[in-house]
Amino acid sequence: MKQSLLHERYPLFVLRLERSEIRVQTIDGICDYFRDCIQRHRCGQFIAVFDHYAHTCELPDSEVASEILAAKNVLFCFGLTLPSPEILGLRPRSIGVTELADQFVISFMEAPMPLANAAMEDWALGLRTAEPEPFAPADTQTSPPPMH
Repeated sequence: MKQSLLHERYPLFVLRLERSEIRVQTIDGICDYFRDCIQRHRCGQFIAVFDHYAHTCELPDSEVASEILAAKNVLFCFGLTLPSPEILGLRPRSIGVTELADQFVISFMEAPMPLANAAMEDWALGLRTAEPEPFAPADTQTSPPPMH
């Protein structure tokens, strides 16, 4: 799993999984896997799966990269506390699941809560059939340090 800044602003975790190293072979199966992880977590609340690909394709003048075969977001919340009204702007959480011809790409924005980051990272790495590689920042010059 790599951590980077998207557009020099958004701290993003990204994991690219070759089809040969993943135990689930469909985008819906991966979304179901994340739903199960969320529902088993003591603080997790599953909300929905959003078909981002279908939504985007239905819009006039939409653009989808040609390598993207499917793209869905698993929406959920870890809301342990509500310390201020503004915190709602950071919630709920989303895990992106993108299907390419030879791999799946799992992505999520860094949460302000280390517990959430650790859970999402563990869930994503849990998709692998083999032992996961240790976490490594994508680019040490532009990436924030891992949140553990």
